[in-house]
Amino acid sequence: MSDDQTCLTIDGSEVDFAKSPLIPAIIRDHHSGAVLMLAYMNSEALERSLTTGETWFWSRSRAELWNKGATSGNRQRIVRLSSDCDGDALLIDVEPSGPACHTGAMSCFGISEALAESSRAAGTELALLLTLLRERKRTLPDGSYSTKMFRLGTNAILKKVGEESTEVILAATSESRSRLVEELADLTFHLLLLLVDRDIDPSEIGAELMRRSGGSQSAD
Repeated sequence: MSDDQTCLTIDGSEVDFAKSPLIPAIIRDHHSGAVLMLAYMNSEALERSLTTGETWFWSRSRAELWNKGATSGNRQRIVRLSSDCDGDALLIDVEPSGPACHTGAMSCFGISEALAESSRAAGTELALLLTLLRERKRTLPDGSYSTKMFRLGTNAILKKVGEESTEVILAATSESRSRLVEELADLTFHLLLLLVDRDIDPSEIGAELMRRSGGSQSAD
């Protein structure tokens, strides 16, 4: 399933509002796995979330429904929504289009700094870059290199992938390790541009690699 399709794994009937009119909803970044925020939903907020594919919550302080990002633009597109075993809590994986916290931090729990520390091992930087490129493709802001490439189209992106692949080979053959890292970063960036341009999620590549490793076909 591509990322432009919302994958909702429950419907409102599985959530038990009889215990409480408000249930906690844990919001998590679909790509990095980072916990972004905790908010509350009533039955109407859940219904709107399921209907629109974006997160809606109940504000306890204002006593009203609110659509995350309606004012700030930092919307959250739902990728997966599931309840716990008792039906009185929700876990929602989203694609955020900006920070989750009103302070401007990516997470309300202040874990973005910790994630940055471990991003080399966990791949968080690539996940965040992928999220940014998806947003650039959607909004096409002026002055952005990625906007320029998306507007030029697939052939222009493919040309850059070819050029950067050659640069990687040259760097690996005769240049320093730091230069090779720079060229690999350039190639990776343009490969991510291609993934976003063609609406391919990295999980599809991971699934293909797993299919090959589990079968008779070799990974080479």
